[in-house]
Amino acid sequence: VFAATDADGAATALNRLLREHTGPLRLTSHDGGSPWHPHVDHDDDAPWGAWLLASSCLALTVLVWDRQRPPGRICASPSCPDVFINQGSGPDRRYCSRRCATRERVAAHRRQQS
Repeated sequence: VFAATDADGAATALNRLLREHTGPLRLTSHDGGSPWHPHVDHDDDAPWGAWLLASSCLALTVLVWDRQRPPGRICASPSCPDVFINQGSGPDRRYCSRRCATRERVAAHRRQQS
């Protein structure tokens, strides 16, 4: 999803993840233990990791639907495997954090100086 360059690519990746890792959308209150809320994991007794994956798929789906573009990117730093969500309406970020951006700028400056 984060490697996608356009909404079509993000949707294709998300559809595969939704097909493989989510169950049908349903409302649950966990037998009255909480307010009604949506779940997309396979059942209320699914492991926490399965819930997190399914819920993340749903959240990313809403972002692609709302923005009609990939929800984020993989950090542009070759030494960083992190992904991030693009927030706001400004230009897309290239790096996951200021730290990665600064590290890359310093490395580029040092290459130019040598």
